[in-house]
Amino acid sequence: MPYLLISALVASLLVPAPVSRDGWHSLFDGETLAGWTTTGGRYDGKAVWGVEDGALTGREGPGRAGGLIYTETTWSDFEMSFDAWVDYPFDSGVFVRMRPDQDGMQFTLDNRPGGETGALYSGGYFLHNPEGESHWKQEAWNQVRVRVAGNPMHLEMWVNGTKTTDYRLPDGTRPLASEGLIGLQVHGGGNAVEGARAAFRNIQLKPLPAGSGEYWSQDKAGGMRLTAAGARAGWESLFNGKDLTGWEGAGEGSGYEVREGVLAFLVDGSSPHLFTARDHKNFQLRLDFKIARGANSGLFLRADRNSGNPAFSGREVQILDDHHWEEDTKSKLKPWQFSGSLYGLVAPAKKNALRPNGDWNTMVVTLKGPRMITVLNGTILYDVNTEELKPMQGPPFADRAATGFIGLQRHAPGSVDGDAYAWFRNLYLREMP
Repeated sequence: MPYLLISALVASLLVPAPVSRDGWHSLFDGETLAGWTTTGGRYDGKAVWGVEDGALTGREGPGRAGGLIYTETTWSDFEMSFDAWVDYPFDSGVFVRMRPDQDGMQFTLDNRPGGETGALYSGGYFLHNPEGESHWKQEAWNQVRVRVAGNPMHLEMWVNGTKTTDYRLPDGTRPLASEGLIGLQVHGGGNAVEGARAAFRNIQLKPLPAGSGEYWSQDKAGGMRLTAAGARAGWESLFNGKDLTGWEGAGEGSGYEVREGVLAFLVDGSSPHLFTARDHKNFQLRLDFKIARGANSGLFLRADRNSGNPAFSGREVQILDDHHWEEDTKSKLKPWQFSGSLYGLVAPAKKNALRPNGDWNTMVVTLKGPRMITVLNGTILYDVNTEELKPMQGPPFADRAATGFIGLQRHAPGSVDGDAYAWFRNLYLREMP
């Protein structure tokens, strides 16, 4: 019998009795470790777990050993609510979809100097969250709620009623587990005072129906349609796949054509960029693109429609033929000119994230206040506070437009076969507060 079917059967047998009419279940009885285990979830250790004053409590083991305690039941899509007390300084976390043979994800509860609450970690940071600690109360119980749904996962976290984390892993992210155990952590090996603890109580879980995190359906050609769950999560389509409704072409507006659900940028034409009819402020944007040899394009964000160069009235994420540009132009690219860079300023952390010419790439950009995160094909290229940067061109980011259009640059096409050099599809956006 396949592993997933076995897991589903086991889960159906081990689900605790509901304690309310709205689907919530108790995972901890407040008296024993029934339903919990310290093995079987990839990060087993020798931390000491027990029940103290009605709370599931973990402390470092011999030699400052850490470790996790896991639910005996596997879960996929769910909401989980609990109270947490993490001594200072001490490092803990909530792990989801844990399996011995595949990575899951961690919500951090790192209550140490420089630690983060609500960051996402799995073999490296998927999302930093330096602001999360401001919602955490020291020497007190904190009410925490997490929500996990979909594949790639959409991960949300609330601390004391404030949402601290809201992140969907980009399409193309390295495969993570689609279901697994839930783990609570004692990190170990840190600078905690002797006897420091991480304690949890009132641990409740609500399973979510299948498809709760699937925001798009995809056809055989790669075209994506928004699902009801995606719409509820706030996503909206920016491109209907039929025409340029919702978009305007700068200048004479020539150089664009919609072909079989794909927006093609033509070699012939005079328009410098295509831009949205609406302005946007705080948002998460995802899109697919592919380019031909010698192509040069870009993504404009929060650009002022009443100013000049949108790269400097807002900000530009570079799209360029990294693979052949230097060879064909006999020039040397600066680090901040490679695809995915914050043009003129921030180089991508990984240069080879761009796929070969003619292959589709997925880019996800999150822009909230001064913070900007760019992900290309599942790789985080940078996570920066733009107002802390000093642009080499244009005004400081604090003086740039606080809201503006989203644009697709139609720049130098280079020497290409055919009549088009860049293609875009599956453009979706969700506004953020």
